[in-house]
Amino acid sequence: MSEGLTFHFNVDGEDFTSAGQASVMMKKNLRQLGLPPEIIRRVSVAMYEGEINMVIHAGGGVADVNVTENYVEIILTDSGPGIKDIEQAMQEGFSTATDSIRSLGFGAGMGLPNMKRYSDYMHIDSEVGKGTTITMRVNIN
Repeated sequence: MSEGLTFHFNVDGEDFTSAGQASVMMKKNLRQLGLPPEIIRRVSVAMYEGEINMVIHAGGGVADVNVTENYVEIILTDSGPGIKDIEQAMQEGFSTATDSIRSLGFGAGMGLPNMKRYSDYMHIDSEVGKGTTITMRVNIN
């Protein structure tokens, strides 16, 4: 895998039942590539949390995953409302999800903290009214 592999997924923001499909597909891809189970688990959790956030807050987006010899990089991009206060959004339990979203079992305010917890590197680039790009890396070595 000297050159690396890239995977692209569209995240449908209209359908909660399809939320998480990209992370499930990526999990299968990583298994086929023979990555260690712990790496696969960390990538899957971080990516799933990001997908759910895109569905809840941004009306969907795209997920691009780059797999190299040294790391798995996940880039999540949306054109949603952006994150007004990133520091506040990173606090466990903080959520701007509506009551209807919470009634479905989502919006507990653990998405961004879990994304950070399960990745070795995470950077959030967000502009209110324009959208958000989150880059995460999970080191393989």
